[in-house]
Amino acid sequence: MKLKVSKVSKPGMSAQAGTPPERSAPAGPSPSTRVGTSASAPVAPPATRLRVRSIPDISPPYIDSRTALLPELGPFVQGTLAISFRDDYDAASDPRACGYFGPQHTFSKDLPEPKVWVTSMAQALVEVMSGARPAPQVIRWTTPEVYSVVARRNAVSARRAVVARRAIVRQVRICEPADGVVEACAIVVDNGRVRALAMRLIGVDRRWVVSALQVG
Repeated sequence: MKLKVSKVSKPGMSAQAGTPPERSAPAGPSPSTRVGTSASAPVAPPATRLRVRSIPDISPPYIDSRTALLPELGPFVQGTLAISFRDDYDAASDPRACGYFGPQHTFSKDLPEPKVWVTSMAQALVEVMSGARPAPQVIRWTTPEVYSVVARRNAVSARRAVVARRAIVRQVRICEPADGVVEACAIVVDNGRVRALAMRLIGVDRRWVVSALQVG
C-alpha cells in the first residue's frame, strides 16, 4: 500500500519554488506625493516689503496780489536811461561803461616814433595797392574804411601783369596837430612814377592806425 505525501506550504511562501508572494502597494498616496512633505518642491522667496511715500507738492506758492509787498527798486530801472551828471566821471576808467573794453586812445608818449613808422607804413600801403603785397597784412594798422579802399585797389592790381619795379619811399614829412594824432605826407616812386601819399594816423591801443588816406 502506497501513501501520498503532500507538502504543506508555510504562511508567506508561494507554492512554486518556495518564493515569497508579491505584496501589493498599499492604498492611498505615497509619502513622496503627500502635500508639504516633498523634498524636491521649490522654496518660495521671502516676501518683499514695499514702502509707500507721498508725492511732494511742487506747485508754486500762492501769492495774493492784494497783500503782497513789492521789492525795493534799485538805482536802475528797465526802460529808463542810466545817465550820470557827474563832472568828474571818466567812462574809460569805469568797467561798467560800454567803452571800457573798446579801442582806447593812446597818447604820443606811449606810441612808437612816428616818422620811422610812417615810412614803413607808406611802403607797405603802396606795395598792397600795386599788388606786390597781400592786403590782409595791413588790416591791423588801418581802419575798416581805409582797408576797404586799399583792398579794392589790391584786387584790381592783381589782374595786371607783374610789377617791374618795387615801390620806394623817398621822403616823409610829418606834423602832430594833437597829442596822439599825426598827419604825414610821403613821396613814393612807384613803378617809375612819382606819387604822393597823405595819411592821418591816430594812436589806438598803443599803436598807430591809419584813419585817412589819399593817393596822388
